[in-house]
Amino acid sequence: MIIYDSQAIQEILPHRYPFLLVDKIVELEPRVRIVGIKQVTANEHFFQGHFPGAPVMPGVLQIEALAQVGAILALREFEDRSAKIPFFTGIESAKFRKPVVPGDTIELEVIAIRIGSKVQKMKGFARVDGQVTAEAEIMSVIADRPQKG
Repeated sequence: MIIYDSQAIQEILPHRYPFLLVDKIVELEPRVRIVGIKQVTANEHFFQGHFPGAPVMPGVLQIEALAQVGAILALREFEDRSAKIPFFTGIESAKFRKPVVPGDTIELEVIAIRIGSKVQKMKGFARVDGQVTAEAEIMSVIADRPQKG
């Protein structure tokens, strides 16, 4: 079941191609847990240089994808979310367990440890075919988006 499709995600997150790393949200328990999906295709921009002939999704981008899913969990709590922007403040206990390659479907599960009005702490697990590929504790702050002009 799709809870948020790509269009709905873009109404919550400020990220856009090529840096939007979540395609859909398939599970959501507000303020507790969220699961997103990223279809990894051979056309991903990072595969051009990481690594030619043996493409592997960078582990840091798996962590970024987890952070984006976590940001959806946090930002959906704000009525004025279009005026907010999430910023990383820390990554702890990051582990990379298995390469992610073109054709993989990554399940991005994020569990809230702390959801506050500004500071967030979450634990994330990236999985392909049920096997953990990356995990980390992610800290962020929800800030006011800078005004244009």
